[in-house]
Amino acid sequence: MAARQFRRLQGLFCVYKPPGVHWKLVRDTVETNLLKDLNASASRRVPREVRYLLAQDSTEHEDAPKALTLSAASVPALSEHPLVTGPDFQRIRVGVGHRLDAFSSGVLVLGVGNANKALNDLYNSRVTRDYTVEGVFGSATDDFSNQGRVIERSTYNHITKDKLEKVLAMLQGANQKTLLMYSRVDMRTQEAYEMAVQGLLGPEEKSVPILLGLRCIRFEPPNFTLEVQVLNETQKYLRKVVHEIGLELRSTSVCKGIRRTRDGCFTVHHALTHNQWTAAEVMNAIQQYHATKRRKSVTREQNKNSELHVDEGDTSINQNTTDRIDAVN
Repeated sequence: MAARQFRRLQGLFCVYKPPGVHWKLVRDTVETNLLKDLNASASRRVPREVRYLLAQDSTEHEDAPKALTLSAASVPALSEHPLVTGPDFQRIRVGVGHRLDAFSSGVLVLGVGNANKALNDLYNSRVTRDYTVEGVFGSATDDFSNQGRVIERSTYNHITKDKLEKVLAMLQGANQKTLLMYSRVDMRTQEAYEMAVQGLLGPEEKSVPILLGLRCIRFEPPNFTLEVQVLNETQKYLRKVVHEIGLELRSTSVCKGIRRTRDGCFTVHHALTHNQWTAAEVMNAIQQYHATKRRKSVTREQNKNSELHVDEGDTSINQNTTDRIDAVN
């Protein structure tokens, strides 16, 4: 049963990392819980073995010397006892995808066992990630966060939502040019147009951080909240973006919090909270991931087949039209 459970644990899933906790502590806690649950389900029987034990014959007279006899007995094989051999599962490999620093929270993708190869592919791919970033106008710090050392204070009464949205649009436009530059695709071709329509336009290799989407979802001065879609980012880069927004608005600003809401196909709704970091919950999450992956593969194949049918239909229509023209001539 434990071996079957271990095979079902091979896959990707995501957890919710709380703020103020290092990602290594999250990974180690998940690994410890999985080992504990697997070993609890792997309670095996201690094998028994036959041994010949010395015993005194008590049937003779008390005054007579007692003879020693050998008797066969079934006793536990102590060399196979769990207290001697240790638990069945002593190590399980849990990998981490795109990491989050201790300041940030949100979706953290993990992989178990053989799924670490797929995790590496996810890490090196150009999947986008979504963040909710909270900022505060009026001060600047040495690390761009509200927990750093304050180095400057400024006013923010002149800032309006319209001015903020103009700055966000300017930043997004500049990053769109960067995206096109790193895509290495001729923008005048049909291929580039189709890739842009399907959302496949992106850097071919590891590039600088690129903002794909940037909009304000809450504006209550001095507090504001941004929704960010980004590629190849770090949380320090997002805090620096908040700092630059303040400078563009002739003020200062610091980042108060960063929360990742999506990493590729994993969203915050799929993330397991701390009380769900158990083998049973992880297995359910992995099975859901495999089912979603299969559905997407089927949908992709159906779309390809439909496109082939459409192309064949267009070819037949063109051929019929050509035949009719030839007949008229």
